[in-house]
Amino acid sequence: MSMKEVMNTLTAPMRGALDVLPGGQIRVHDLPHVRQNMNGLARVAATGRQPARSVAQWLIRELAVQAGCLPSSIQDLYAARGTGRVRADFAVPAMNLRALPYVAARAVFRAALDAEAGAFVFEIARSEMGYTDQTPSEYSAAVLAAALAEGYTGPVFIQGDHFQVSAKRYAQEPEKELATVRSLSREAVVAGFYNIDIDTSTLVDLGQATIPEQQRVNYTLCASLTRAIRDLQPLGMTISVGGEIGEVGGHNSTEQELRAFMDGYSRTLAGSAPSAVGLSKISIQTGTSHGGVVLPDGSIAQVNVDFDTLRSLSRISREEYGMAGAVQHGASTLPMEAFSRFAECGACEVHLATHFQTLLFEHLPSDLRDEMYAFLLDKHSDERKPAQTDDQFYYSARKRALGPFKAQLWELPADSLEGVSSAWEQQFRLLFSRLNVGGTKAETLQFVQPAPIHVPLSEYLAIAGVQGEIGDLAD
Repeated sequence: MSMKEVMNTLTAPMRGALDVLPGGQIRVHDLPHVRQNMNGLARVAATGRQPARSVAQWLIRELAVQAGCLPSSIQDLYAARGTGRVRADFAVPAMNLRALPYVAARAVFRAALDAEAGAFVFEIARSEMGYTDQTPSEYSAAVLAAALAEGYTGPVFIQGDHFQVSAKRYAQEPEKELATVRSLSREAVVAGFYNIDIDTSTLVDLGQATIPEQQRVNYTLCASLTRAIRDLQPLGMTISVGGEIGEVGGHNSTEQELRAFMDGYSRTLAGSAPSAVGLSKISIQTGTSHGGVVLPDGSIAQVNVDFDTLRSLSRISREEYGMAGAVQHGASTLPMEAFSRFAECGACEVHLATHFQTLLFEHLPSDLRDEMYAFLLDKHSDERKPAQTDDQFYYSARKRALGPFKAQLWELPADSLEGVSSAWEQQFRLLFSRLNVGGTKAETLQFVQPAPIHVPLSEYLAIAGVQGEIGDLAD
């Protein structure tokens, strides 16, 4: 099938609502009709065969830009917060939507529209892309299709979470591992990820005698990757870049570590790229862990978050380094009443993932859930620790079934889909309230002035490794 035939097939349900112009440009005539066709287009973008999958992802991006759903950087809002021009009593939710991100993002946008919220982030980590079988362009398409479907307009913040350097692979082939992160960053930027969290905290060496020496490799490589990201950003765009001083699940971060990292980072970046913009935020460890700690009966252990550390490091981040504040990871499994404290402590961002995944599994048909668990036993039993109960094993391993069962999740019966969508929406509404981001749409628009950035279809095809002539795409 030629590229023209692929495009005509994808746009057939919207015939009369848009035109495909020479070279593949799109002109929209009837936006409401286009919005009504997002379900099918999002499905092809997630589960279709190539080249239809990449063309659908690009088409969603182009339609979203024309509709005013604009992939954006949160940099200017965070910079304003770091200089006291924006209040510091709200914490931006950064949501990792691992499964059915189109359905989940629609629930996010419904909650945001009702709350008049604008300061919220969609993100996916390097590791999550692997086990959920989602590329940056696929994830971006899901989010933007959701914005279109729900009638949301304005900046849409899509973030690369934990673009992490593997300590093991770095020790074996350092340049190859760094090149992998740089390549992923390029792919993400093409897809509209204008927010990227660099994570070189895996290389902190606590065996060194001084804190600056412990952080040296971390801040040096973070500065190097920042410069690489700056070279990728579109004209007029300043990507929001975050750093990390302590690996989540390790010891709680300290003021000395924050200053050692930031002083070394600033000095290193200034030495190699004097005019480059630095970090907008810093991730710290306060006692949480990704996914929480599951007990033998399947319940989650209570966690004592070090809110004093979060408050202190957020204040230093703003007052001494002009950043928006500190970022809290691993918060998803905390009790809901704890979330208001993140905003009270001045945390600028809170990363959330695991509970959204839990809600999905709670609403799956029992036969599908059993099939997924059987898959885990067959393919991933080598990851099971000797003392783990079945509940503990399934809880820790279930994320690895999301990619292999992605197509089946799109086939969920209507009642299951409605159930999980409703549960997600209720959760997002609670989070927006507790994190105090209601009403932030006006503040966001005051400082973030998104611009339409058009990316050629050829770039989407190239990052997917798809070859095809696109010069004949006009109808």
